[in-house]
Amino acid sequence: MKAIRALAIGLGIGITTMSATASDMPGKGVEVVPIQGAIAEESFQTIILNEALVQLGYDVQETKEVDYSAGYTSIASGDATFMAVNWYPLHNGMYDNAGGDDKFYRKGHYIKGAAQGYLVDKKTADKYGIDNIGDFKDPEIAKLFDTDGDGKADLTGCQAGWGCEGVIEHQLDAFELRDTITHKQGQYAAIISDTIA
Repeated sequence: MKAIRALAIGLGIGITTMSATASDMPGKGVEVVPIQGAIAEESFQTIILNEALVQLGYDVQETKEVDYSAGYTSIASGDATFMAVNWYPLHNGMYDNAGGDDKFYRKGHYIKGAAQGYLVDKKTADKYGIDNIGDFKDPEIAKLFDTDGDGKADLTGCQAGWGCEGVIEHQLDAFELRDTITHKQGQYAAIISDTIA
């Protein structure tokens, strides 16, 4: 289990850099427990990695869905083997709190250069000339995005503990937006579903 834990985090975890070939079946007799977060879009990476491990002879157990924070702790304690997704730098706090580089191996990138930002629908942005977060200081602009009737824009934000949470919280203060924006937080899948609805 310790050897496979070296595969812990990140899709570029070195399947291609393993010295053994698939015909050597280096995983024969080794059980691995994959975990993933609740974000459905991340299943792809996990499925690919699971299949690669099966092809190498590993006994891949059913993927368990967990909250990221619990996932890092599970891998660090040996209750799970790997997670194919690591949002760098958004998960750095959880990664470090669970033991960081002393407990995990992460190598390579599946996706690089992702950006964070605020999105509004193009039709409303064009109609009202919205082109940056500062435009939400205007209470009339903020009310356009009020879904709960409190007169403030409802910002579907970031899950507590993620790096983007800190960025949003900082910017709401730095740009003096607390009077016109409410930062809505929760589990990612749920808050995105609510936003779409």
